[in-house]
Amino acid sequence: MKPVDFSSFVNDLATKSGQAILPFFRTMLSAEDKSRGGVFDPVTEADRAGEIAMRRMIGTMFPSHGIIGEEFGAERPDAEFVWVLDPIDGTRAFMAGLPLWGTLIGLTRNGAPAYGLMHQPFIGERFFGDGGSAGYVGPHGERKLATRRCRSLADAVLSTTSPRLFETDLMAGYERIESAVKLTRFGYDCYAYCMLAAGHLDLVIESGLKPYDIVPLIPIIEGAGGIVTSWDGGPATQGGSIVACGDKRLHDSVIERLRG
Repeated sequence: MKPVDFSSFVNDLATKSGQAILPFFRTMLSAEDKSRGGVFDPVTEADRAGEIAMRRMIGTMFPSHGIIGEEFGAERPDAEFVWVLDPIDGTRAFMAGLPLWGTLIGLTRNGAPAYGLMHQPFIGERFFGDGGSAGYVGPHGERKLATRRCRSLADAVLSTTSPRLFETDLMAGYERIESAVKLTRFGYDCYAYCMLAAGHLDLVIESGLKPYDIVPLIPIIEGAGGIVTSWDGGPATQGGSIVACGDKRLHDSVIERLRG
């Protein structure tokens, strides 16, 4: 199957969504709680504005394509090409005025991740990949992304958004990993995965993810030489409990420990 280059259009989506989102950043915007009594799950007008902008562009340019978005659900999810959108991954950080959030734009072809981009418009950074290669564009120029070698948990730097997001039955597995690594950092959402692709982190462990939280990041990490799977080593495309590693040898150790 001949690959199709959508990179220019993805960058246009990033630009337009950033223009829709940034006017809300570091303002006194309010947030609704989508959790209905569970763990606080905020959504803001900035989330909605960013997704609306992207959906309009996709609908105009590629009316036969499907869309799966966090805020407005799915349209034609069985299409050959499906866009997977999270306008603000890291809404809690956004609300707190911290630039540790990003817009995730993914494209699948016949269900497989084909291209992904993470845009941090406040800083002006873009991380992107197609599964075969990955790159970065930002204030300090352009470069290829490559994960770093790290075979041992004892040498690894781990990130997770928050240990409190793990269900009780998953906590023991996570704690076995955290107790073995050199350093753990919290609260980075999609930014952690991009730092892994850039060679600054070695391991990201999460649970409770939706497809739009992870699908756009898979081609970036794999393009940089890393691996992303579920906790049982299977595909990560449906979300759930996720492990991302920069070194495939480290991934084997992590999966073994998670299993107990």
